[in-house]
Amino acid sequence: MSDGNRTERRLFIGGRWTEPDHGHYEIVNPATEEVVGLAPEASREQVHAAATAAREALDGWSRTRPEERAAILDRAADLMLRDLRAHAALAQAESGATTGTARGMQVAVGAARFRRYARGALEPIEEPVMPQVNEAGPMGRAGVLGALAVRQPVGVVTCITSYNNPWANPAGKIAPALAMGNTVVVKPAPQDPLSVYRMTEALEAAGVPAGVVNVVTGSGPEAGEAAVDAPDVDMVSFTGSTAVGRRIGEVCGRAMKRQLMELGGKGAAVVLDDADLDSAAAGIGTTFSFYSGQICTAPTRVLVQRGVHDALLGRLAAYADRLTVGDPTDRGTVVGPVISAAHRDRIESYVELGRKEGARIVTGGERPSGRGFERGFHVAPTLLADCTNDMRVVREEIFGPVVVVVPFDDEEEGIALANDSDYGLIDYVWSSDVARAFRIARRLRAGGVGVNTVGRNMEAPFGGFKKSGVGRDVGSYALHAYSELQAIVWPG
Repeated sequence: MSDGNRTERRLFIGGRWTEPDHGHYEIVNPATEEVVGLAPEASREQVHAAATAAREALDGWSRTRPEERAAILDRAADLMLRDLRAHAALAQAESGATTGTARGMQVAVGAARFRRYARGALEPIEEPVMPQVNEAGPMGRAGVLGALAVRQPVGVVTCITSYNNPWANPAGKIAPALAMGNTVVVKPAPQDPLSVYRMTEALEAAGVPAGVVNVVTGSGPEAGEAAVDAPDVDMVSFTGSTAVGRRIGEVCGRAMKRQLMELGGKGAAVVLDDADLDSAAAGIGTTFSFYSGQICTAPTRVLVQRGVHDALLGRLAAYADRLTVGDPTDRGTVVGPVISAAHRDRIESYVELGRKEGARIVTGGERPSGRGFERGFHVAPTLLADCTNDMRVVREEIFGPVVVVVPFDDEEEGIALANDSDYGLIDYVWSSDVARAFRIARRLRAGGVGVNTVGRNMEAPFGGFKKSGVGRDVGSYALHAYSELQAIVWPG
């Protein structure tokens, strides 16, 4: 149903579009503060019904031929790309992404992930194990035992996704889970769930059987909590804050549910005195612009050797000052708004906290004002210098276009500072001596390390050490994450 631009979505449960028990809530455009559409508010009972529908569909879907699963995922990708511009316009409206990001990094990447896991559905699920020679004994006669390690679907998977990418993040959960023969209950982020319903329409049109994909939404914690504690759920895949991940982990632990957690980050960028400073500044500077800093993999914590400290600081300040902040639909805009007024206020409070802690605001630090900024949740790219590792702005995830800079003297101190963090998602090293950079990378307590790059290899395992998460996904590692290993043994 719709009223002008105020499209009312319905829940998707058991293959049917279902009216929500608790009505609808507004989705607000972060750039204009206008209502984009109305998202359904699911009741706890409806979320549990979605999990039950997924359970009922599991046996049939898990026994579907891999080629059939692959064909459905491929068709879904085709449909997503067919309507790329319309999907990107909606994603931009509800997330505040720039046009290039919405098209190239949200919708296109989301479709690419369905395409990747269409191939993934065809990957071997059996691995031979070395035969074992057993002597005669209490367990039986002497003989040779063969074995296979077989990957089986986990079962019903709850996918709880983040707001910073309403296409790529859900696709990175749904597609590998389906490829492995699981069924899913998807609980999108409350801020921008409308794109996930578009994705669901493509899956439905591609021929996903009823109950295999279910989507429930809510503005508060009720729907997410129900999607975690539903008795029919076997696994929870979550992307979001460490605080929420910890609460989900407690529920999963009590019920022995499997977990895949991609949580917070405070990426350290270790810049050595022999680094290419222009390359380092360009890489670190993506924190100011990419998703307006709302990305857990960003190099937000810059640790720079004193000999090049001032030179790098100057380059980072110049980089930030060149960025155009404004309407994400404008061609020249590089930094769009953050997701909400509450999040903008949170980021600004951190900047003020940094100032009180003794940090120096090199650039930014004030809300953009003037013509074009009467509406929208904008934050200026901000660079904080004279920081120390005990400051909260250095230790806590801000999740915005804010970079903090901490100097160090020698390599050992740089490594120690990088590892002195509760987080360990992705760190970075810049040095013209690649052997030196790799040596340091091996000593960093992070799930990933970029050497002279902020780029990612999308077949490499992704996940965090420490409080940055549990488990690994991306590439074939995602297929492993959404499966259980079964051993089959027989006499030779």
